[in-house]
Amino acid sequence: MRDLGSGFRYFLRGQRWVARHGRQYGFGLIPGLITLVLYAGTLVALALWGQDLVAWSTPFADDWSSPWQGLFRGLLTAVLFALGLLLSVVTFTAVTLLIGQPFYENLSEKVDRDVSPDGTAPESGLPLWRELWISGRDSLRIVVRAALWGVLLFAAGFIPVVGQTAVPVLGVVVTGFFLTEELTAVALQRRRVELRERLALLRSRKRLVWGFGTPLAAAFLVPFVAVFLMPGAVAGATLMARELSGEETREDEPAEPEKVTW
Repeated sequence: MRDLGSGFRYFLRGQRWVARHGRQYGFGLIPGLITLVLYAGTLVALALWGQDLVAWSTPFADDWSSPWQGLFRGLLTAVLFALGLLLSVVTFTAVTLLIGQPFYENLSEKVDRDVSPDGTAPESGLPLWRELWISGRDSLRIVVRAALWGVLLFAAGFIPVVGQTAVPVLGVVVTGFFLTEELTAVALQRRRVELRERLALLRSRKRLVWGFGTPLAAAFLVPFVAVFLMPGAVAGATLMARELSGEETREDEPAEPEKVTW
């Protein structure tokens, strides 16, 4: 239980950090807003033309009598949209981090420097193109893993009782784990920690990860909320990455909020 509480405190500390550093928060919103527009457009298209897609892909149901044809295709349309929504939640962080790599790298470094006892931050020493390549490659691997879990949980959702009770809760917990992996990757990649090592590190502290990622995953079910929480989530994940790496961190100190000048 202690690790669960510690994980949630990192979530709150990250939000407090960006609240005190308004300029970093403002720049950190940009990638999330871009991703939100892209995803919203995709989901709107799915809502408008999903039924046509289902009708095109199920020609065997053309001769079915009413109401079975409508019920069958209506169910498939709802399933298609629900799956699209689930994948958008699971992949939102990965895509936002990929789009906003320079923004979040800068934010994460500033967090490291701010809380480090000696005022320094680890650096990967890699050129930007190499960091983008590693980030994109690892994000794709995580998205594939998350998508497989999403399909399994979606299928399990049809199991009576369990599908309507345990599966949604498990879905948020699983999503929280993958969200945490993506967010801590910003700081851990600068420390040259490879994907396999990161996953092993997170699995060794599952309760800490769940305490951080589960409330975040629940909040990220509303993509608009995710945009505003993302900068703080990166900051909190950086603080947690320091603990996972065994690095000393100064405690939060009261400070005047940073004045934002655009």
